[in-house]
Amino acid sequence: MTLTFKKNLVTKMLLCLGGVVFLSGCVNDQSDKKYNDTVDIPVNQEMIAELTSPPFVPTPVGKRMAKKLIVDLEIQEREGEMTGGVKYVYWTFGGTVPGSFIRTRVGDEVEFHLKNHPDNKLPHNIDLHAVNGPGGGAESSFVAPGHEKVFSFKVLNPGLYVYHCATAPVGMHIANGMYGLILVEPEGGLEPVDKEYYIMQGDFYTEGKYGERGLQAFDMQKAINETPDYVVFNGHVGAMTGDNALTAKVGEKIRLFVGNGGPGLVSSFHVIGEIFDKVHIEGGSMINENVQTTMIPAGGAAIVEFRVDVPGTFILVDHSIFRAFNKGALAMLKVEGEENKAIYSGEIRDGIYLPEGGAIQSMPTDGVKKEKEEVKAFTFEERMKFGKDKFTATCVACHQANGQGIPGAFPPLAKSDYLNADVNRAIDIVLHGKTGEITVNGKKYNSVMTAQALSDEDVTNVLTYVYNSWGNSKKEVTPEMVQAVRNK
Repeated sequence: MTLTFKKNLVTKMLLCLGGVVFLSGCVNDQSDKKYNDTVDIPVNQEMIAELTSPPFVPTPVGKRMAKKLIVDLEIQEREGEMTGGVKYVYWTFGGTVPGSFIRTRVGDEVEFHLKNHPDNKLPHNIDLHAVNGPGGGAESSFVAPGHEKVFSFKVLNPGLYVYHCATAPVGMHIANGMYGLILVEPEGGLEPVDKEYYIMQGDFYTEGKYGERGLQAFDMQKAINETPDYVVFNGHVGAMTGDNALTAKVGEKIRLFVGNGGPGLVSSFHVIGEIFDKVHIEGGSMINENVQTTMIPAGGAAIVEFRVDVPGTFILVDHSIFRAFNKGALAMLKVEGEENKAIYSGEIRDGIYLPEGGAIQSMPTDGVKKEKEEVKAFTFEERMKFGKDKFTATCVACHQANGQGIPGAFPPLAKSDYLNADVNRAIDIVLHGKTGEITVNGKKYNSVMTAQALSDEDVTNVLTYVYNSWGNSKKEVTPEMVQAVRNK
């Protein structure tokens, strides 16, 4: 009996072991089958890909069949504005930074036409992280100005992927704006939402410091040292603020396709006042839930989803926070609709997190070091232009593009009784800051205005612009007025 029992036990163990081996083989077969099924998905007709500029995205794939998808993308080297008065020559896919958004589904056969505009000065190519092939397409797409390259690839893996130029020196091409996103939806498409937007972070390295006027050249040494002057969403400071802010309505479900072109910095993406219900980690299939801030590596992406429950202006930032408030990585989502006091009471508390603007700042103090003066304005028109540039670079995050402020947090500058009552007080607040409660147009505000480390010329320009905009008193501030207040 003992011998028979042992023989039966060995037989059972062998059967179980065989079953494990068999099951393992089935798992591998299933994985290979899935891969082969994707490769073998037939394409039933040809279509031209819809390409969109940020922050917008093409129409969702939905349940459409796999197709031969024609992507026609032009490389453009063009001058643009990094922030008010600061020009930069961007290298772009499709004329924007980031480049055109490309939307596909698994099984599509993409025929990619990459054109290098004849007015461009340099050759370029494209490396799409969604491509299974040498260089992600870079080896097949190296194209000189005035030429076109065509290559094709089968889309195999769902996810959100970065594309970028991979022509040497690779870092320089990326740092000048040559990156974008390509979305590969699963069969049947992504779950429908109410709004979708396209956001991509990038770091820029200029010979001049932040806000220095004029056409700025790329600084290779700063890039090597990874010390950018600008860290921005969608190519420039304020790309999605003020009148260009993203919009939504209370109750809507929002999906953000967020990428990081780099080339040097990792992004800590966060929406102030919201929690991500879902995050597709690094743009892949793994989903995390109830996330406050998600890390996005250089050359990586994430899909974040959340529902907006209350109205207000929500600030999108890289939570490496000086990048947001001092280098430009800040955007806005304006939500309209009815308040819900059960979710948010609207009370302002001590210690609330406050946007600060773009200049180098300190807390209120009597002594603020004077910065080196920039180009001086000699006419009222020049003062208004320079003032608007400085307002855009320094003040717009708090006071908004049209001076309307942010209810409950930052007082309006437009038609402001407090501002118009005393110009010397306004100059003093810009120079030295202001803490405590004030009443503006009949409403109380209790927050902090940090001292702005601006030259007399900058203070003169920005206050002249404010006083001569949005229905204010049309006072013209002079450098002598600023100097008198500074020397008190």
